[in-house]
Amino acid sequence: MKINPLNKNEVAYNQLEKMIIFRELEPGSMVSEKQLAESLGLGRTPVREALQRLSYERMTEIHPRRGIQIPPITVESQLKILEVRRDIEALCVRYAASRATLEVRLKMLQLASELETCAQKRDDFKYAELLKEIHILLVKAADNEYLELAMAPLQGLSRRFWFTYKDEGQDFVQASSLHAAVLRAVYNANEEEAVIASHRLNDYLTDVAYRSIQPRK
Repeated sequence: MKINPLNKNEVAYNQLEKMIIFRELEPGSMVSEKQLAESLGLGRTPVREALQRLSYERMTEIHPRRGIQIPPITVESQLKILEVRRDIEALCVRYAASRATLEVRLKMLQLASELETCAQKRDDFKYAELLKEIHILLVKAADNEYLELAMAPLQGLSRRFWFTYKDEGQDFVQASSLHAAVLRAVYNANEEEAVIASHRLNDYLTDVAYRSIQPRK
């Protein structure tokens, strides 16, 4: 079955995002559009479209006539991302708690349980997919397209940092619990608790960033 052009764009975007988050494309490395198209088995056009989208999200840097650079991972960048993300995400969950439909609330409850189950299994790829789905659903529930524009550049690089520096044991459990608390507060239409849960999550992610400075044993 042939994939239509729109789906090819989405396939290219999802695959490249995954490769960046899990460092299959090394941070700081330079790659070409042609190389990426060949590795994905896709044409240049969907890959180009995906790279433009990833560039907006600061997950790639496009250098004309030189290639595509994968941004390095630095604690300084992560802390700046979290500094901005703190208030924007709190606004997003507040709106989501007051505006989400019953269907979306029920989906959030389901995702909270799925994320906690996935954390117990230590399934990196599935966990990353669920996190992305959660972020998309929260923005959808907030019902403000400008929030979507603001949130998109803050999510992917933040996820990449977490997967790079998380502890294989406790971090999965702690992070899933904090994300689930946000979702359940939104499900309960509790705006204040949603904001508090969002701030707790941000505090935890900030702690992971500072912890990354310490040499690993």
